[in-house]
Amino acid sequence: MQLTDTDRARVAAAVAEAERSTAGEIVTIVARRSDKYHDVALHWAVLAMLFVLALLALWPDAAVRLHGLVADPWDGAPAPGGLFTVALVLLVVTFLVVRLALAYMPLRLALTPGSTAARRVHTRALMLFRTAAEARTLEATGVLLYLSLDEHRAEIIADSSIHNRVDPKVWGAAMAALIAATRDGRPGDGMAEAVRQIGLVLAEQFPPRADDTNELPDRLIEL
Repeated sequence: MQLTDTDRARVAAAVAEAERSTAGEIVTIVARRSDKYHDVALHWAVLAMLFVLALLALWPDAAVRLHGLVADPWDGAPAPGGLFTVALVLLVVTFLVVRLALAYMPLRLALTPGSTAARRVHTRALMLFRTAAEARTLEATGVLLYLSLDEHRAEIIADSSIHNRVDPKVWGAAMAALIAATRDGRPGDGMAEAVRQIGLVLAEQFPPRADDTNELPDRLIEL
């Protein structure tokens, strides 16, 4: 899923249009993903190792047969050390295979719990808000619209003046439009419609001032 120059122009135009009817300022940021989820891959690799260990506990004869593939059959029954070596090799191979498979990001994301992805997206959005929008306007009226493409998740974070006057549930229409369009492969359309919905909310609560200036960039920021 990629943003085109047309998408970028459409989002910037939507921000400029929305800000004409409000003293609020809208910042739009799109990221490929909000985290690399290396810990998720590590957790799955460890779980796979434990699963293999559980299988060996249920069927210990499997370790004996595997040992027989590399040991001299005339040596008799394998010693405990040999069986532990077989188990260790199986665990190491399992860890490496799963870890290598999860280097493929789509698979890693598919195996990432939704709650984990939601937390990571929110954390990244909050960090970017504090960097790009928080307390950077005259009356603390900045809003961040953040989209994380690979997770198909978005966040809307408002500055203190807006947060104190607007119920977070009011952003529901903007979020729904953005997520639906993103899942349909149209992130540019979704961002533009979400900006329009945010502008409608801001216009009701923060009409434009006579001395209003453009305090934050209108362009779409891509990370």
